[in-house]
Amino acid sequence: MSLDEDARWLEWVTKQFESIAGDDKEIDIDEFKTALKVKESFFAERFFALFDSDGSSSISLDELLEALDLLIHGTETDKLKFLFQVYDVDGSGSIDPDELRTVLKSCLRESAISLPEEKLDDLTLALFESADKDNSGAITFEELKAELENFPEVMENLTISAANWLKPPESDQKKRHAPRYLTRAYWQNNSRKLLFLCLYACLNLLLFTFAMLQHKQGGAWYMVAKGCGQCLNFNCTFVMVLMLRRCLTWLRATWVVRVLPLDQNILLHQIVGYAILCFTLVHTVAHIFNFVQLSHSSEFSLWEYLLTTRPGIGWVKGTASLTGVVLQVVICLMVLCSSTFVRRSGHFEVFYWSHLSYVLVWSVLLVHCANFWKWFVVPGLLFLLEKIIGIAVSRIGGLYIVEVNLLPSKVTHLVIKRPQFFQFKPGDYVYINIPVIAKYEWHPFTISSPPEQSDSLWLHIRSMGQWTNRLYEYFREPERETVSPKRLATSLRDRRQLLRTQEDLFSSSDGGAVASNEDDAVELMMYRQNGSLSDVALPPTSVSPGSADPQVEPGPAERGEASPIREVPAKLGENHRFCNIKCYVDGPYGTPTRQIFASEHAVLIGAGIGITPFASILQSIMYRYRQRKQNCPSCNYSWCENIKDSEMKLRKVDFIWINRDQKSFEWFVSLLTKLEMDQADEDLEGRFLEMHMYMTSALSKNDMKAIGLQMALDLLAKKEKRDSITGLRTRTQPGRPEWGKVFQKVSEENKGKVHVFYCGAPALAKVIKAQCEHFGFHFYKENF
Repeated sequence: MSLDEDARWLEWVTKQFESIAGDDKEIDIDEFKTALKVKESFFAERFFALFDSDGSSSISLDELLEALDLLIHGTETDKLKFLFQVYDVDGSGSIDPDELRTVLKSCLRESAISLPEEKLDDLTLALFESADKDNSGAITFEELKAELENFPEVMENLTISAANWLKPPESDQKKRHAPRYLTRAYWQNNSRKLLFLCLYACLNLLLFTFAMLQHKQGGAWYMVAKGCGQCLNFNCTFVMVLMLRRCLTWLRATWVVRVLPLDQNILLHQIVGYAILCFTLVHTVAHIFNFVQLSHSSEFSLWEYLLTTRPGIGWVKGTASLTGVVLQVVICLMVLCSSTFVRRSGHFEVFYWSHLSYVLVWSVLLVHCANFWKWFVVPGLLFLLEKIIGIAVSRIGGLYIVEVNLLPSKVTHLVIKRPQFFQFKPGDYVYINIPVIAKYEWHPFTISSPPEQSDSLWLHIRSMGQWTNRLYEYFREPERETVSPKRLATSLRDRRQLLRTQEDLFSSSDGGAVASNEDDAVELMMYRQNGSLSDVALPPTSVSPGSADPQVEPGPAERGEASPIREVPAKLGENHRFCNIKCYVDGPYGTPTRQIFASEHAVLIGAGIGITPFASILQSIMYRYRQRKQNCPSCNYSWCENIKDSEMKLRKVDFIWINRDQKSFEWFVSLLTKLEMDQADEDLEGRFLEMHMYMTSALSKNDMKAIGLQMALDLLAKKEKRDSITGLRTRTQPGRPEWGKVFQKVSEENKGKVHVFYCGAPALAKVIKAQCEHFGFHFYKENF
């Protein structure tokens, strides 16, 4: 720190200390725990004991400043001595295995990581055996220091990261930069959208000006009203064009996608919606002022002009004023109910039902304005045609939900029998209607299964609103008693057969589990890790429509086809069962992720359940990758031909998955394990697919409360070639990604033009998009 920064920091710490300490000017253990914001009291007590140098059971300002000065200005050795004292619980001058286990257990709790006691023992022994160089049965300070030298990234910024209350506000430290909207990178990366918006604004300006000049004899307010009215004629039809999903999906497969910002149709739809609201307000206000002037020179009062048909304004029995009031109210309500705080607060149904009033708006507009039908007729016919096709497609085939798996974090995994005519691209989404949940509601969800999986569709639905919560609760309840006894008996017999098949697969003569090939090795690993397959999202068995009984279909070899997914009967458990529930599906509809296969280097970023579009894409990518894979007939060497074709130009794929907690990784862990096995024989640097896992609840590696745990996890992962958190070969990284470093590494790989695809929270999208603009990457956000 500079002298100015040091003085400012000292002032800030003093101020924060006074706010925490209160009148007695001392911080006790409870106040310290609150201020430090640690989950595990072990670390708060250890830090408190070390800060409290005089043993008075309270910390004074001088003691706090002395300890913090050591952690911030002290040498590397000073910081390591403090760390050693934290781990040396009994103060004996060395760390024994039991002390280390106690510390690691507290580290796990602090990072919200849940591991079996046996795994905790393995972590303790891995770290202890590595650090105890002389095999004395205890770790000395010198041995701990030597061990930490193997982890240089840990010592870069050794601190207590939870003590945010001691850091000055970041806004004071940030340098002022030019707004990103004025940078050259922003204009280059958003050229299509900006050009489109400029053309859109110019067209509105031309319509407004032309309409004003046509009615200049009516006075200024009348001219403004007519100008806004002409813009409303255009916008109230254009807002519908932007939601013609089937037409937009078709256009995404043509050259038009390179000219028009089709992937941002939702954003443009919102912009046009706000433009409609603005034009409506100005149009109404202008007419009010115009009516005020007319009321002074005519027999009708202002209220008669506004709320009656007596003045005869309008082409249908003088109803222009009344229909205008109705339109103003309905449009304002539609915009209000479509606001982010309504849609994201668990009240999606409010947005859904209020938005259906577009039918009322168009109907009233046809009565309100004599010329609106001229603008409406062609888009209206297209819209009607899309609706008719959607209803027809959704009702054909008699779709059924045949299997349900309730996953951690209230995620519902639906398996739907796929009709033969249903064709889609990786990353596409559908609208689904489940009458037993809500008879008239349709909700969009991404298809998480690949197109190459011909027998079923997968949907993974996170419970975030009324409809999704009802769906989860419906399937969490026991089986309905309306099922006939015969069907139950048949189902029970077949389920027992499935269990016997599973036991044959995973059992050997000595009671252990065996793996006959690479696919079995994946499933065997999952079996050993979880104890059963009931909680793992394995590919489902097939179920015939109209029956609750699972029918095991022939494998890929018997069908004479290659399949990217091996179908294994899944054990039925409390959260996994077969069913036979009617549903309707409308789609598929394209998304920006269709551009992935036209990319050279694709970076796929999923936050939480945002992995769903990439689950389909990754499986499809690896299916195509396996088709290119070549094997030497005389040895075991295999390679993938690095060629480009019309189907897939990809040379490298980086997959980044960010989850808050450990359980969320269970959603697709079996899929990711299978993808890793496909590349097990390749060098790390030359892999086509590289995965990066991040767990945000886990403390970073340079946090004193997590150093030992992260070191132990690294050591055990190298030893077992398996991450202890997810069971994958890929090591789960703690904390959030440092996007600058991540994209810098991607840029240095020089695998071709980089396209970044993101699905997740909007707040994170802004951060990633800004970094993409800095590096010149193309950014696509999944949004529908």
